[in-house]
Amino acid sequence: MAKPQRRTTSKRAGNVGYGLPTVLAVALHLGLLILSVIKWPTSEPETPNNAIVQATLISTETRTDQAQQAAEARTRAAERQAEEEAKRDAERQAEQEAERKAQEEAERAAQQEAERQAQEQAERQAQAEAAEQARAEAERRAAEAEAAEQQRAQQEAEREAAREQAEQERQAEAERRRQEEAARQQEAERQAREEAEQKAREDAERQAREEAERKAREEAERRAREEAEQKAREEAERQAREEAEQKAREEAERQAREEAERKAREEAEQRAKEEAERKAREEAERQAREEAERQLQRIIEGDSDAVSNAEQGAEAANGFIQLVRRAVEQAWVIPPNVGNGTTAEVEVRLGPSGEVFAVSIRRSSGDAAFDNSAIQAVESAAPFSELRDLPSGVQRDYRQFNLRFRPGDIR
Repeated sequence: MAKPQRRTTSKRAGNVGYGLPTVLAVALHLGLLILSVIKWPTSEPETPNNAIVQATLISTETRTDQAQQAAEARTRAAERQAEEEAKRDAERQAEQEAERKAQEEAERAAQQEAERQAQEQAERQAQAEAAEQARAEAERRAAEAEAAEQQRAQQEAEREAAREQAEQERQAEAERRRQEEAARQQEAERQAREEAEQKAREDAERQAREEAERKAREEAERRAREEAEQKAREEAERQAREEAEQKAREEAERQAREEAERKAREEAEQRAKEEAERKAREEAERQAREEAERQLQRIIEGDSDAVSNAEQGAEAANGFIQLVRRAVEQAWVIPPNVGNGTTAEVEVRLGPSGEVFAVSIRRSSGDAAFDNSAIQAVESAAPFSELRDLPSGVQRDYRQFNLRFRPGDIR
């Protein structure tokens, strides 16, 4: 009976001897696993500087709408990044909390293992006193350790499964958030495109309006210039017409003055000529009176034969003068456009046989053509041979005489 008891005791001691290394190996494995899982706390991520964001937003407020939209997009991206950083920080904190709890659990397990080893040492020391009790206690403790090891292994497996599930959930959540972020990004891009297209349309409409307004202003300015040029041309033409009319009036006035002066000169010359003619007629009449008086005196002093000869001579002289007038009238060609008041006096000198010695203008009419026509009429009508029919005493008196030419009459 004792021998089987020793084998049992030896078997238990062998189990105790193998259990301690197994526990230490398991503890070392757990420690390495915990160390590999533990992530030492890193420095907290820097929170985005709101002052910088605000400064960026403020500095870009005066830029174009496109730059402002880009800045708003960057701000939203920074906010999303900050949210993701905060979420990752929370996840890291959760992982650190889980690792801390695992480390505490490992420390408690190690402490329990140390206590157990100390207890086993005490049991080995007291083995001599109570070997069977110690072995039984050791076996119990080994069983408990194995049970605890199995429980820890099971718990570790459960934790590993929980971590895997949490990792899967986290990855799924991250994928969902990524998809949501991608959707938000696409939505933001779509909104940005729509806003850009809207702004492009507004810019195109604004440019079209500005172009239309510019063309309207240019058309108005062109019309204003054309109206101004038209008014300037009309004003210049009016001024030119007025100047031309003024010059025409001045020219007409000048011509009228010159014509009036010419007429005044002609009238003065005509009056002077008439006055000279009047004086010449008066002088001729005076001379004729004196000659008549002389003839009368000679007749008185002479005899009756002389009186008879004088009467015959006077009749013959009158007949000769009438003959000369008729001949000259027949030979006279009056120039056209001669006024009725035009008068020219021609002096005629004849030879003894009635031939013309000289014909000259004694008093001009002022019209050279009229004067020349009078001279040509006398020359064409000559010679006046009737002069030889006059008494010898009378021929001398009628070899020189004057003829006054007027349109339609010769005196």
